Amino acid sequence: RKASFSSGSKSIVRIIAIGAASAGLLYLNNNPDSKATVKLSIPTILREHLAFQGHPSFVSSDHWQFGKFPLFLSRVDPALAGDVAKGAPVAVGDGGKPSCGCLGRDFFANAAAKIAPAVVNLSVQQDLYGFTTVRSMCSGTIIDADGTILTCAHGVVDSQGRQLTTKGKIDVTLQDGRTFEGTVVNSDLHSDIAIVKIKSKTPLPTAKLGSSSKLRPGDWVIAMGTPLSLQNTVTAGIVSCVDRKSSDLGLGGMRREYLQTDCAINAGNSGGPLVNIDGEIVGVNIMKVAAADGLSFSIPIDSVSKIIEHFKKSGRVIRPWLGLKMLDLNELIISQLKERDAKFPEVEKGILVPMVTPGSPADRAGFHPGDVVIEFDGKPVQSIKEIVEIMDDRIGKPLNVVVKRANNEVVKLTVIPEEANPDM
Repeated sequence: RKASFSSGSKSIVRIIAIGAASAGLLYLNNNPDSKATVKLSIPTILREHLAFQGHPSFVSSDHWQFGKFPLFLSRVDPALAGDVAKGAPVAVGDGGKPSCGCLGRDFFANAAAKIAPAVVNLSVQQDLYGFTTVRSMCSGTIIDADGTILTCAHGVVDSQGRQLTTKGKIDVTLQDGRTFEGTVVNSDLHSDIAIVKIKSKTPLPTAKLGSSSKLRPGDWVIAMGTPLSLQNTVTAGIVSCVDRKSSDLGLGGMRREYLQTDCAINAGNSGGPLVNIDGEIVGVNIMKVAAADGLSFSIPIDSVSKIIEHFKKSGRVIRPWLGLKMLDLNELIISQLKERDAKFPEVEKGILVPMVTPGSPADRAGFHPGDVVIEFDGKPVQSIKEIVEIMDDRIGKPLNVVVKRANNEVVKLTVIPEEANPDM
């Protein structure tokens, strides 16, 4: 509906008040040649009680005119307007996500509440000659009703060569105050993931695993745990990077990838969950940069899920090793390499092999530095991640590989992966 108002009309006050009640934001256009309009998206519960100057209640996309100042509500949502037109109810204060896609007052609180009961504190007591010498703290999450707790390996185990030993007695404290004695069932120092088990005669709260592959830079996330022994702590931030490589952080050994966030975490947060806005675990908090703020790192939950599968299947994580240093190619990198070397093969995608470890399975298979892998086990590939997924835990099984070399020479190779040295 359209209605005209004088500049001194009190109706403008009512319009602004209703806009504020709808958590809207009003934009002012001071163009004297334009028609003055106001767009307001009003929830059903408010529309039932509103009327303007004798007009009945109004809905999204109605237009109101007053003076020469058109106001536009930033929260006009086409989907919402469609629902209103159909007479569909609009939820208000239901604790869910705001229908307009905006942040509500309970946005983070609701997500944290879904998982908080399953977040636990792990206190590890180390004894030496009968005396308690060290008590370290870390966090964890109950992911199964049988008492399975997901946490970090560095918090609960020590490494002695290839042997992993429990640091000491593990006391597990739930948010509701219950305490249990935990036992390390599985651990993997390379990924820094461990599984601790507790036994309970009463039901245990559990958390749901989400998917880290759906995350994008800028997505909201929540870090939960017990930093500095302060239990039940919640901090929020955004995802800064979804595939921060271990080499970017100066960490040697086999390739690893992390979620980088700006959530505030400290000593004791390690092993605690990184949670999405739906209250699902999307990562396991592992470390931060000590000399910087807003640089925190988590293990993606998709990687953790695969590690858990290895634990169930083999009791340990089995990692195939080829002995190749690899680099994902894209159009810009390929163009640059062609400028440097006219003999560089004609490819649109693939994985470059800049280095081959002497004596490795790849070396014995005949790989050369400069090769571009275009097929792996009969499948076209364009990323290292795809190769890792194809190999999975296939140790000792031949894999057929197609590479392109200088002057577009196509070579077929057969490589037999070996198990990676866990000390690498």
